[in-house]
Amino acid sequence: MTVTIKDVAKRANVAPSTVSRVIADSPRISEKTKKKVREAMKELGYHPNFIARSLANKSTQVIGLIMPSSADKAFQNPFFPEVIRGISKAVHDRQYALQLSTGETEAEIYDGVVHMVQGKRVDGVILLYSRANDKIMAYLQKEDVPFVVIGKPHKKAEEITHVDNDNVRAAREATEYLIELGHERIAFVGGNVNLIVTMDRLRGYEKALKSASLSYRKDYIVHEEFLKEGGQEAMKELLSLAEPPTALVVADDLMALGVLNTLAEMGLSVPADLSIVSFNNVLLSEISRPPLTSVDINIFQLGFEAARNLIQQIENPNEPIKRIIIPHTLVKRFSCDYYKAPSE
Repeated sequence: MTVTIKDVAKRANVAPSTVSRVIADSPRISEKTKKKVREAMKELGYHPNFIARSLANKSTQVIGLIMPSSADKAFQNPFFPEVIRGISKAVHDRQYALQLSTGETEAEIYDGVVHMVQGKRVDGVILLYSRANDKIMAYLQKEDVPFVVIGKPHKKAEEITHVDNDNVRAAREATEYLIELGHERIAFVGGNVNLIVTMDRLRGYEKALKSASLSYRKDYIVHEEFLKEGGQEAMKELLSLAEPPTALVVADDLMALGVLNTLAEMGLSVPADLSIVSFNNVLLSEISRPPLTSVDINIFQLGFEAARNLIQQIENPNEPIKRIIIPHTLVKRFSCDYYKAPSE
């Protein structure tokens, strides 16, 4: 026999309307009453009909997550499971569900977002990236859809709520650490040049070199995908130079793993032959050999704050635009060493 709101109300000795408000987590209901009603729901095995609620409230209780590439490709990078873990924590507390974009190409992902929005399948959207001249971001603004960006928007950042790190400063600090160790030939291995995070980290690297009066060399700048294979390709390119670098700033831990693999295949070791600082501080950086010095960007918190602020925006259309900067930390491990000039 189906348990109804009236059954719950009778068990908790409250009005059915009070049960409805508890399900909606209304601030008008005291915590004591909420606890009593939730206990009655649990005892009776009552589960709210969210479809009916959605129709009544004109809300789906669903948030769309937009990946920068196909899910298969993106999930190869530990950044995405971790950022989604943070998002999941925030939405669970407010009883929202998640819907992932599933397109294989940028065009398919864009079409998927249009279907999400036009089909009223989601209440709002989180972009898990920020790209230059992004069609999806422009579309969401035009359609006045609540959305939050993880990263810094390329344009009109003051009009878009976004959650980011200070990537310029983080990359500058990472590069300065290598300079302090005596390295002068420092290369930068970045991801897709259209991603704002890549641009910002490159700017931070450039600032550190300029501050230390070190020359900026175009042949020391390599851009590949944020995948293990990207690091492998970058390393082959850099080591083929007549004057190869002695240290690397790598924009992602997974790419750094590819660098380590390539160096091992060539009979070179880290940090004896090459020092490496990378970004994200995912579990891979801790268990790699050697463990990587990596910038911890607090991925979980990026996701949590993005979801929390999107829900605030959905539930209060007058919520102000926010720029939220999540702090970073350089975690020093064993992939860096003082520069040792080759013996004559």
